[in-house]
Amino acid sequence: MTRVSRRQALFAGAALPLAAALPIPALAKAEAQGSGFAPWNRFRLGRFEVTTLLAGTRAGDKPQETFGTDASPEEFAALSAANFIPADRTQNFFTPTLVNTGAELVLFDTGLAAEGMLAALTAAGIAPDQVDIVVLTHMHGDHIGGLMGADGTTPTFAKARYVTGATEHNHWSGAANDGFDKNVRPLNDKITFLDDGGSVVPGITGMDAFGHTPGHMVYQLESEGQRLMVTADTANHYVWSLQKPDWEVRFDADKAAAAATRKQVFGQIAAERIPFIGYHMPFPGIGYAEPLGDGFRFVPASYQLMLNG
Repeated sequence: MTRVSRRQALFAGAALPLAAALPIPALAKAEAQGSGFAPWNRFRLGRFEVTTLLAGTRAGDKPQETFGTDASPEEFAALSAANFIPADRTQNFFTPTLVNTGAELVLFDTGLAAEGMLAALTAAGIAPDQVDIVVLTHMHGDHIGGLMGADGTTPTFAKARYVTGATEHNHWSGAANDGFDKNVRPLNDKITFLDDGGSVVPGITGMDAFGHTPGHMVYQLESEGQRLMVTADTANHYVWSLQKPDWEVRFDADKAAAAATRKQVFGQIAAERIPFIGYHMPFPGIGYAEPLGDGFRFVPASYQLMLNG
C-alpha cells in the first residue's frame, strides 16, 4: 500500500487552487468520420481459413418493392417493427467469400465492380493474382461485376480459373444479357462446369438451389469435421426473406421454386446447426438459422468461429 505523508497531502491540497486557475488549452474539434467498419472478417474452419469481404454496401428506399411484394403493407410494416428495422428503408450488403484451403485460394463471387472487390481484397492483404479459383454462384450483375477490370476487357483475376453451375451457365449463354456477355462469356475457355454434388476442390461441394435464378447454387465447406454453407442469394434479407420464406422477392426468377429452396436450404442449416454466409446478410454476413414459425430467425455469429483458430 502506498502511504501519503501529511506534508505531501498539504502540498497537494495547496496546489489545487493554482491548478483550477490555469487556463485549459482549447482542443481541436474532431470531424465526424461517418459510420463504417473494416471491409473484411476472417476465421478458421478446420484447416480452411475463411474471409468475408465487403465489396460494397448501399441504402435503398421502398424495400417492399423488392421483398414481400405479395404481402400487405400492414404485414410488412408489422414484421419490420417487430425486428427493429424501418419498413421504408433498407441497407444492402455485397459480400464475396474467400477460402484459403491451404492449397488454393477460392473466391466466391466478385461484387458489383472490380473497384469494390479489389478494395476489400487489398484491405484483407490479398492480391488479385493470388486467387486461384473464382466460383460464380449465379450470374446476376452484383456477383459477376468484378470479373473484369475498369477497361472492361482485362480479367481482374489474371491467374484464376473459374467454376460455375452448368445449368446456370447454359441459361445465360442463351439469353440476351449484357453483363454476362461482357464479364463471363470472354472467360468461357477457363470455366469448369458443375452439377449438383460436384466438387470445386476437396472439401467444397456445390448443391443445386434453383429458383433465384434457373441454376443458382450453394456451396458446402467441410474441413476436419467442421462445416459451413455459402448460401449466396438463397435468402436476400435477414428478416423479410428468412422469417417469411414464402414471401415473393422481385429478383427471384421462379418465385415458387425460390421459396421452396429457401425452406429446404435453411431447414437443413437450422436442423444441423450449420453456420452460413449469406451474400446480402448484414456484414460480416455470418450467422445461424433458428426455426421460427413457418420460417427462420437469423442469429448473427458472435465469437463461436473465433474459437476455431
